[in-house]
Amino acid sequence: MLGFVGCGGALRVRDERVRSGCSRRLRREVIVSVATEQTDSGVFSSNVPNEFGRFGDFGGRYVPETLMPALEELTAEWEEAKKDPEFQKELDGLLKDYVGRETPLYFAERLTERYTREDGTGPKIYLKREDLNHTGAHKINNSLGQALLAKRLGRKRIIAETGAGQHGVATATVCARFGLDCIVYMGARDIERQSLNVFRMKLLGAEVRPVTTGTATLTNALSEAIRDWVTYPDTTHYIVGSVAGPHPYPMLVRDFQSVIGKETRKQAMESFNGIPDILVACVGGGSNAMGLFHEFVDDEQVRIIGVEASGEGVDTTKHAATMTKGRVGVLHGSMSYLLQSSEGQILEAHSISAGLDYPGVGPEHSYMKDTGRAEYYHVSDDEALDGFKLLSQLEGIIPALETSHAIAYLDKLCPTLEGSPNIVVCCSGRGDKDVNTVLEYLKAKGDSLVD
Repeated sequence: MLGFVGCGGALRVRDERVRSGCSRRLRREVIVSVATEQTDSGVFSSNVPNEFGRFGDFGGRYVPETLMPALEELTAEWEEAKKDPEFQKELDGLLKDYVGRETPLYFAERLTERYTREDGTGPKIYLKREDLNHTGAHKINNSLGQALLAKRLGRKRIIAETGAGQHGVATATVCARFGLDCIVYMGARDIERQSLNVFRMKLLGAEVRPVTTGTATLTNALSEAIRDWVTYPDTTHYIVGSVAGPHPYPMLVRDFQSVIGKETRKQAMESFNGIPDILVACVGGGSNAMGLFHEFVDDEQVRIIGVEASGEGVDTTKHAATMTKGRVGVLHGSMSYLLQSSEGQILEAHSISAGLDYPGVGPEHSYMKDTGRAEYYHVSDDEALDGFKLLSQLEGIIPALETSHAIAYLDKLCPTLEGSPNIVVCCSGRGDKDVNTVLEYLKAKGDSLVD
């Protein structure tokens, strides 16, 4: 199914049902879902996406016709920018002097001791400290790169979606730096959960537009941002925050985030004279994970693990474990695994972490799952809270709730490992934004920490 503009399948567009070949009827609607049979992407190849924006059977472009010129222009501009040494020089300089890269690869000594066996063996755990970036997360790697592209394209109006608020803050930050107008769409429920980041965005000069439709979370914010972009495609650049969306966004965001993995390879050689044995990262849309993973996908000996949010349990209706419970469909312009009903309607996702509270996942992650190149597991809200407290108390690092899922998974992973493998965990963001959420959650649980 390679048709663009939503061709190829029975599409859900708001309340209107249209068939393949009827793209002229899509007007300004946002494609929400398409039910399809699960596909087999075959043997893994790192040479993706192809010219159609496909990662095996995943990815592509499923958008209204009005967005096609903007997507094609963005694709062409990125191909030119990659070959432009001046663009790369400016990006590298800003990553160093403005963002604060490179971020440390930190040996977590006390966390490592937790999993050390009596004979002295056990995994060695390293944290890739994306939480130390300017704005406190990996998100600025992508926002900065896309802002530079927007300048090349002559776009001065920027829109973005955000869940946990970190992508919104990063986008507002780079817009302030370059003098660009910034509008951030954010679910009303997430605005309540992330009030500190909302204020930060406003302080940076951004307009934060609450989204009250649907579940009022990240999914709906992304849909509203796309609706905005459909209306103003010639004057607006949409800085998508994850490796999702129509081509070229999964590739574009991955490329900007790949600095994480490139630094990790260099730092691993310096730290333990090799490359990591195991990579672990949380996965919502999956940009921090893909940023770490992409550099190592051709190193077959490296085990790659993504950790999703299982919320209150994968056997309940309150989770965001797309890889475990999802089926293949189309959401927000690309084909991937989704949480959806048998009729192809998107189901509500749930996670204590606003950044993982999404019913889809980036298409390259779906491709890596189906080809067996990566493994995907899940961690519950309660387990993530344990991870949040664990890293805080053992290493003095308060992680984002997103990162806490990856930390918590170590309790399941490490007892199964032999010898002393080197594990790198992506510490995708810091937890300042989540302290109030954690406090309320622990109070409700009667946790002794808040007595």
